Order: sequence, then structure tokens, then C-alpha cells
Amino acid sequence: MANLPNCPKCQSEYTYEDGPLYICPECGHEWTAESEISEEQKVVKDANGNVLNDGDTVSVIKDLKVKGSSSVIKIGTKVKNIRLVEGDHDIDCKIDGFGAMQLKSEFVKKV
Repeated sequence: MANLPNCPKCQSEYTYEDGPLYICPECGHEWTAESEISEEQKVVKDANGNVLNDGDTVSVIKDLKVKGSSSVIKIGTKVKNIRLVEGDHDIDCKIDGFGAMQLKSEFVKKV
């Protein structure tokens, strides 16, 4: 039997091939070998073009309004131990005085 990759969504080991597609019977996800390579190569960069990694410390480069609140995250606020996630807001973090937040990488710079 061929050594097939685990499902990228649910990490199931019971994937199978159907022509050019890999299919997961547990969650129903379908993908190709090319899409698997491109997903692994996604890189998140800060406002200056520096590559960000999980655990990095970043600094906010402009005042950011907090949605649903009258608070503002001030320019220069340091954010420690970031976590990269998929989506429009690609940084998940905790900011002192505000709690859990999601930020866009275009509004931060690596420290």
C-alpha cells in the first residue's frame, strides 16, 4: 500500500486516492498533492517584510481601534508570544490590558 499523507484538516490517517485527489473519509476534505505543498509554503510577513514565526515578539505600528469597545491599542505596544493562524487576521495573541486579540500582520513589526 502507498504511503499516503494524513488529512491536513483533521490529521486522519485513513486517506485514500481518487484519481489526482486525496480524500479523507472522516471529514470529507479533498485536496491535491500540489495544494498540500502550497499550504506548507504560506509565509506570514510583518509590515517591513520580515518573516514571522510562532512565539515571536512584535510591536504595533499604528493606533488600532478595538472593535466593540472605545479602547485603542496604542502605537508601540509590544505583543509577546504570538501564534500564527489562518484567515484575514493572521496573528492570535494576548495583549496586556486587553486580553485575547487577533491582529493583521500588516499592522505589526518584528522586535
